[in-house]
Amino acid sequence: MKSLRNNSGAVELSGVTKVFGTDGRQTHAVRNVNLRASPGELVLLLGPSGSGKTTLLTLIAGLLMPTSGSATLFGREIEGYTAGELQRLRASRLGFVFQTFLLIDSLTVIENIALVLRFVGKSKKETRHRALALLEMLHLEHLAGKFPPTLSQGEKQRVAIARAIANDADLVIADEPTASLETNQGLQIIRLLHDYASQQRKCVIVASHDLRIAEFADRVFEMRDGQLSEKSPSFEVHPPESLQATAGYAT
Repeated sequence: MKSLRNNSGAVELSGVTKVFGTDGRQTHAVRNVNLRASPGELVLLLGPSGSGKTTLLTLIAGLLMPTSGSATLFGREIEGYTAGELQRLRASRLGFVFQTFLLIDSLTVIENIALVLRFVGKSKKETRHRALALLEMLHLEHLAGKFPPTLSQGEKQRVAIARAIANDADLVIADEPTASLETNQGLQIIRLLHDYASQQRKCVIVASHDLRIAEFADRVFEMRDGQLSEKSPSFEVHPPESLQATAGYAT
C-alpha cells in the first residue's frame, strides 16, 4: 500500500472543470480552475452563493472527481487513490469546518471531538487526552461535559474547529465558517484558523462571501460563475479596529 503521508504541497489543481447534467442540459459548476495551496497558509475563496465555491471544496476533498483537468492532494492525483485510501486520508489528514457545525447533539462536547480520533484507531485514553488538550487550547474546557444544544453559536463553531484539527489535520477545509456567527465571533474563528495554519504549518482553505476574512488570508481568490482568479497582493481590506480582537489561540 502506498503511504498516505507525502510532504508535497497540500493541494494543486490544474485546469479543473466540473460539469453536471447531460449534453442537453449541462451546468459548468467549476471552469478551468488552477490553484495551489501549501502548508503554512490560509487561502480564501471569495464569492457569492452559487459561484461554485462549495463544488470546488468538494473536488479538493476528493468527494467529487473532476470532469476534466488534474486534481492533486498531497503530491498524488486524487483519481490515483482508491476509495479506501481516500476515506483513510480524509479521516487522518483532512479536517472539515461547516457553516452548520454538524455536531452530534446526543454526544457531549468532548465525545464529539474524541469520535474523530476513534475513527483513526486511537485508544480511549489517547482520544480523551487530545480532546481535553484542544478544549484547553481554545479555552473551552468548561464545556467538556455539555451537549451541543446548550452551547452558543460561537461555542459550537469553536468545538467544530477542535474536532476538525483533532487528527492534526494537514489540510482544513472550511465552508462558510462564519455565516451563522455574529461579527466578532466570526472573526475570532478566522483568527483561530489563520493561527493554526501559520503556527502549525498546516494548509487551510476557506470559502466565504465575507470580505472581511481577507484581512487574515495569505492569498485571496475570487470565484465567479465557476471561474477562479487571484486577487493582486495590493488587495487590502481593513476592518474596524474593534473587529480585530484576538481569539486566544495558543500552541
